[in-house]
Amino acid sequence: MSMVDGHMSEPSPAAYEAEAEPVLRDADAVLLVDNFERIQGLEGWLRERFLPRVPVGALVVIAGRNPPDMRWRADPGWAGVLEVLPLRDLRAGDAQALLDSCGVPAELREPLLAFTGGHPLALLLGASVAVKDGGAGRRWTPHQDLVATLLDQLVGELPSEAHRHALEICAHAYTTTEDLLRAALPKDAGTLFRWLRRLPFVESSSLGLFPHDVVREVLEADLRWRDPQRYAVMHDRVHAHLAKKVRTATDPDVPGAVAALLHLHRDHGAPADFHGRHDEGGFQEEVSRREDLGTLLRVATAAGDAASAGCAAFWAERQPEAFRLYRQTETGEPVAFSAWLRLSELDEEELTADPIVAMAWAHARATTPLRTGEHLAVGRAWVLPPYRGNSPVMDLIQWRMIGNCLRAEQMAWSYNAVPRPNHAWVKRLRHYGMRDLSERPRPGDDTYTLFVHDWRAVPARAWLERMNQLLVAGPADGPGAATAKLAVLSQAEFAEAVRKALRRLSRPDALAASPLTRTRLIAERTGQSPATALGDLLRQAIDDLREDPRSVKFHRALSVTFLRGAPTQELAAERLGLPFTTYRRHLTAGVERVCADLWHRELYGTDAPAYRST
Repeated sequence: MSMVDGHMSEPSPAAYEAEAEPVLRDADAVLLVDNFERIQGLEGWLRERFLPRVPVGALVVIAGRNPPDMRWRADPGWAGVLEVLPLRDLRAGDAQALLDSCGVPAELREPLLAFTGGHPLALLLGASVAVKDGGAGRRWTPHQDLVATLLDQLVGELPSEAHRHALEICAHAYTTTEDLLRAALPKDAGTLFRWLRRLPFVESSSLGLFPHDVVREVLEADLRWRDPQRYAVMHDRVHAHLAKKVRTATDPDVPGAVAALLHLHRDHGAPADFHGRHDEGGFQEEVSRREDLGTLLRVATAAGDAASAGCAAFWAERQPEAFRLYRQTETGEPVAFSAWLRLSELDEEELTADPIVAMAWAHARATTPLRTGEHLAVGRAWVLPPYRGNSPVMDLIQWRMIGNCLRAEQMAWSYNAVPRPNHAWVKRLRHYGMRDLSERPRPGDDTYTLFVHDWRAVPARAWLERMNQLLVAGPADGPGAATAKLAVLSQAEFAEAVRKALRRLSRPDALAASPLTRTRLIAERTGQSPATALGDLLRQAIDDLREDPRSVKFHRALSVTFLRGAPTQELAAERLGLPFTTYRRHLTAGVERVCADLWHRELYGTDAPAYRST
């Protein structure tokens, strides 16, 4: 047997033939060529000049990172003697056998397999290190020396820093598309995307490109250790792009967009089992139709009891658009339904028909009631027993409900009803800032737990920002625990707070005590102290009145009174050259316009256009 190593060989026909010459003389010879990508320029010569001289019966094995040129397959002469074998992960049994042969203790195998994903080279290298670190047990993690070795062996040298950045982005994201690459690395995104898709350890799906699991892990571990600041900048760009995708996705694409976003948090409470789901082909989600009512009843009954099925049928009649049906793609079998009930008011029949909805409604009314235009949402799911727990169907349902929360307008509360949640579900939902109520509704034989979140106290943008910080800064108890709650004011309370703040506009210390500094208005204005942000917001609201010809007179009254600091209202009227009663009328109307404008932004977000009365 002869061996040629591309790392050590000179990339010339003469040098190669000198090393491989024995295979030309012996029909029983075996020639192994490793690291062929280092001498890839010899591929045409090898195919056309060298291999045709090898005697029949000899075996030549060529291993490299790059797939063979298409001309091998196009030539009929090679059809019967060429076999191309992509190196895949070892199956679970084969991986265990390899670890057995390396003497890896049983307690080290789970973390080692989780890190390597069954990759043979990674398993061998990891096993040699893990055996030396035998005392680590289940806490074992790869040393940086192992990470560096795997990078050299699996990834090799890269053409430039831009190529390295592109590969790091591909490792960080769930799947990478050209537009995601452009958002995180604007220069040469198209060229870099084409380069990524040709890499041997990068695969493609309908959703984009993704690297082999072990390549993903070593690239992530290396960058976080080597350059934490660059890792944080890259993450922020990817996170911002994917968060925008969630808000703008078409309805069928929402679960996939949420999955891509939550993948960034897979080490901090988000579902981690994304492997093998890049095409999401096992199950499909459909908008439920009225003709699916019979199927809904059968699934709901099999999933729970008659009372729970009755609740499903009741709401399917009133809010059919709230329901989603989940089927096995291969068989078409319905396995689950979910519902996202939007409620702004309830009648007596609705309150008595569903104890879960009744408890959610009572909790909201007793805590901070809905304001005009707001609603609450109740999430329900009916899942056949084989598909409960940690399953692709449950992930789809969860992604849909999180998407509903992040895309909703004027949603005050969300409630998720979970029957008999296990510890993992409780931990996951609490990580998402959902706290569980002590009361347990019972629509039938089952006891449910309601997980609740106040989206006025911790809005979607603040929730996402906290989730983002958790990944870069390290774990905590979750967005709900880590984010200070915002003030939820009634419209009357809000308007009174605006009036007081206008009178104190020249006093930052007094503005700091305003309840407005704890509202959504200020939470969405980052980079400033709350008092400064509130002062700027009020001045901008006054200034905005100049854009409407009908309100220019109101702007003048507010400007003289609150911005230029007239000592008295009488002096303000005199400066404007107006009778005092006219000035007072303009001032009162201007204050009301500012209150209405800011209230509109409090409900709809600071990006909403200013309110204009008709």
